[in-house]
Amino acid sequence: MRRPFIAGNWKMNTTVSEAVALIKDMKDGLNSITALDRVVCPPFVSLQSAHELLRGTSIGLGAQNMYFKEKGAFTGEVSPLMLKELCKYVIIGHSERRQIFGESDVLVNDKLKASKAHGLLPILCIGETLEENESGRTTAVLANQVKADLAGLAADREFIIAYEPIWAIGTGKAATGAQAAGTIKFIRETVAGVWGKDVADAVRILYGGSVTAVNIAEFIREEQIDGALVGGASLKAAEFVDIVKQSAAIKQAK
Repeated sequence: MRRPFIAGNWKMNTTVSEAVALIKDMKDGLNSITALDRVVCPPFVSLQSAHELLRGTSIGLGAQNMYFKEKGAFTGEVSPLMLKELCKYVIIGHSERRQIFGESDVLVNDKLKASKAHGLLPILCIGETLEENESGRTTAVLANQVKADLAGLAADREFIIAYEPIWAIGTGKAATGAQAAGTIKFIRETVAGVWGKDVADAVRILYGGSVTAVNIAEFIREEQIDGALVGGASLKAAEFVDIVKQSAAIKQAK
């Protein structure tokens, strides 16, 4: 039985003081729901404050990105050594990193290897564009991403993948639960081809892309979907707690 997982990706939103206020608003609600893993991923500048605020709770903390080198002349980058004292998780390969900043599968692979080497649990993001989706290339694109991103990595039952169709991120246009579940089933089969079925069956695969408190139930009811990577809705304390609460109730009822 895969433990459900809900993460909030705050992206480039909230000042440090706003992040502190947001965590304070959602902390008690999130901490009271223990049937699934709950993680918040604020901007780098707020990780230290978030780390202090979440100390003693069961709420996880994640970073939104990292570079794969431990240190050096890489102005503006953040290394796994800097993160490991503050957080447990790190988002890698988000579509905004790939599309806006030109991150390749080779770089994503390097980052995954570095995160694992330093004891960080990566949340690998993969997904197809609208054009790729409409031209029937979704499975080919996702298979290529999975194989390239996992190349050379040891099989890992704790690994987390977030399927985020690029056409659904921040657009208000989410996939249906059935669509997402079917695609995630394919992703799991692709992982099985790389790491074997036993490991693939243990890997948690999330859905991301315009997830809200209104539509979360449609996704979380699907057996293949182990949780969600939530964007904009995770910036609203009451809504994010509601998403987590609904997810816990639905998964526990199964």
